[in-house]
Amino acid sequence: MPFEGCKKLWCNGKFINFEDSKIHVLSHALHYGSSIFEGERCYKSKNGSAIFRIDDHSERLINSAKIYRMELPYTKEDLNKAKIAVIKENGLEEAYLRPLVIRGFHSLGVDPMKCPVDVWIAAWKWGKYLGPEALEKGVDVKVSTWARFAPNTFPALAKCGANYMNSQLIKMEALLDGYSEGIALDTNGYVSEGSGENIFIVSKNIVYTPPLGTSILPGITRASIIVLAKDLGYQVIERIIPREMLYIADEVFFTGTAAEVTPIRSVDKIQIGEGNRGPITGKLQQEFFDIIEGRKPDKYKWLTYIE
Repeated sequence: MPFEGCKKLWCNGKFINFEDSKIHVLSHALHYGSSIFEGERCYKSKNGSAIFRIDDHSERLINSAKIYRMELPYTKEDLNKAKIAVIKENGLEEAYLRPLVIRGFHSLGVDPMKCPVDVWIAAWKWGKYLGPEALEKGVDVKVSTWARFAPNTFPALAKCGANYMNSQLIKMEALLDGYSEGIALDTNGYVSEGSGENIFIVSKNIVYTPPLGTSILPGITRASIIVLAKDLGYQVIERIIPREMLYIADEVFFTGTAAEVTPIRSVDKIQIGEGNRGPITGKLQQEFFDIIEGRKPDKYKWLTYIE
């Protein structure tokens, strides 16, 4: 079952059985992509089940709603309580969480303002996005022929469903060409991000990542890795990255809620470094998993435990 453990979903303050979680075919979101969402993980750690950076995800959802003029009827605290309730209701010890806000059924003009805003939260068991072996051995990726959207066309800072049509094109092209994932460039030809991941490169022990102005989503795992890298003593620079810098980097890796910290072993069939997980990627990966799995103290207060 692709949504293992998802027995009930939270919708507008009530629990609904999985098989009853339906929307009308004429809902605005289906026709115009007017939805926003989040992806979050609840980890089973040594100290119990805990949601990773629950506040930051709720804040980003609220910010996405603000950008798209969607009036959320719930506060950050309401959303946090609902996420915890969904985990408990489904009896999950670890899970992927999907808060979803859609413009529902009312009218089908482009103007969405009169359509109701519905809030859903689902949770289910989901393993490693690019496969468990990818965390150690890395993945093969390509630079996509599809660019990220230009500034002042779509708001890249909002995690909106419509934006992910672009991501689908990047992902499908990569898979059909025999790669695990694609890397998109921005409209100026500089490195942006993967179809659903942020990207980092390591060169001469300096960690680089594209800035927000390259049409990237402000990733919460990205922000976490920046903090961890600095605390481990590495210089971290957010700067424009030309495509060719990918090929000559010592290490390249993806970050994201789904991908976590995944090494990239080749780009466009050009081997990166030694062709496996690099030492700095390995250290960052280890530090990240040590915290979320409870082997090290959560000094950043990133984990919200579910009692």
